[in-house]
Amino acid sequence: MATIIGAVAASHTPTIGFALDSGKQADPVWAPIFEAFETPRRWLAEQKPDALVVIYNDHISSFFLDHYSAFSLGIGEEYRAADEGGGPRELPPIAGHPELAAHIGQSVMADAFDLSFFQDRALDHGCFSPLSLLLPHDKKWPVPIIPLQVGVLQFPSPSARRCFDLGKALRRAIESYPEPLRVAIVATGGLSHQVHGERAGFNNIDWDQTFLALIEHDPERLADLTQAELAELGGLEGAEVIMWLVMRGALSASVNKTHQAYYLPSMTGIATAIYENRSHPPVAGELERHRQQAQLQLQGAERLSGTYPYTLARSVKALRINRFLHGMTLPSHRAAFLLDEEAAYDTARLNDEERDLLRQRDWRGLIHYGVIFFVLEKWGAVLGVSNLHIYAAMRGQPLAEFQQTRNAPGALYSVAGQVPARFKG
Repeated sequence: MATIIGAVAASHTPTIGFALDSGKQADPVWAPIFEAFETPRRWLAEQKPDALVVIYNDHISSFFLDHYSAFSLGIGEEYRAADEGGGPRELPPIAGHPELAAHIGQSVMADAFDLSFFQDRALDHGCFSPLSLLLPHDKKWPVPIIPLQVGVLQFPSPSARRCFDLGKALRRAIESYPEPLRVAIVATGGLSHQVHGERAGFNNIDWDQTFLALIEHDPERLADLTQAELAELGGLEGAEVIMWLVMRGALSASVNKTHQAYYLPSMTGIATAIYENRSHPPVAGELERHRQQAQLQLQGAERLSGTYPYTLARSVKALRINRFLHGMTLPSHRAAFLLDEEAAYDTARLNDEERDLLRQRDWRGLIHYGVIFFVLEKWGAVLGVSNLHIYAAMRGQPLAEFQQTRNAPGALYSVAGQVPARFKG
């Protein structure tokens, strides 16, 4: 089973990344930031975790207001630094851990937390600002991450209690992973600050110190605070400290705090802390019961011949070709495909197996590979192939034979907005 070895908590203000990128290590104004991160940096180097679960919030960089989720789990193979205006930071991409991420996603969903899932999205300073001081990264990062993005910028947003409970579900998820991984939690955000309105520049050092004491000794009291109370105490943007409660919920009730630092250089109280876990091994059958609970919803699906539930693992494997086919919703993309199919494959960097499946119009083979049906019907619309043609191919039947199994045998249809003449009627 996997083990949570402990957690690092850190502010994620862009000040941190700016100080590093500008070479401010010796500047007396900025030096306390580097000093605050040095101990957790050494701790991670000594502990050598196999994966980090990083709890952060995006700042309307990769998650825009057209679709804003409460909890979004990264399941991808790699993450790059986001362009937040003026170009991204010069950081190498960092690896993900799709297998552990998929397990966490399934487990947490089974615990009644409705997650969204993302991959191939850039991560902004909420994640990379602290990571760039916590980990060496000259050419590559030493450890993969699983990013958990919490939507704290648009209300209604998750409550402190919901975040604390999510942490408990995260602990069950990690500890029930069957491989012997050493996992550390990284919580980012805060402390007190407000960056908008006439209250911009608000800080509350006394509250920051109280928060640091409570997150260590009495997180239950923090979990009962409302977002308005957190905003009053620490500024509206400072209320993002609820993400620390996800981290705290994932740890044992009693922890060893081995480091704490605090510095207020400008707009945000910058804090770092290390909490070492004191949890006991799982008792009796609790892990097996949880694994069974996490797998309950799809138990028996394997007996349904010709049925392929679209899992997170399939999604990660086939992301490239699914994106290519989803691109048929864009006029320029489908025009390029119709003009020169092979050049379109080159542009999308499809591998040989993916290209062959597409060249052969192997609808069933594409499903077996990991393509989701609902991009296949978009591709069919571009090719002038009706949905019924695709359904028949799935069954390995000629169209006419398949049509005879329908109540309206002559019906042909598609998702195309402009119905191709070849199958109208």
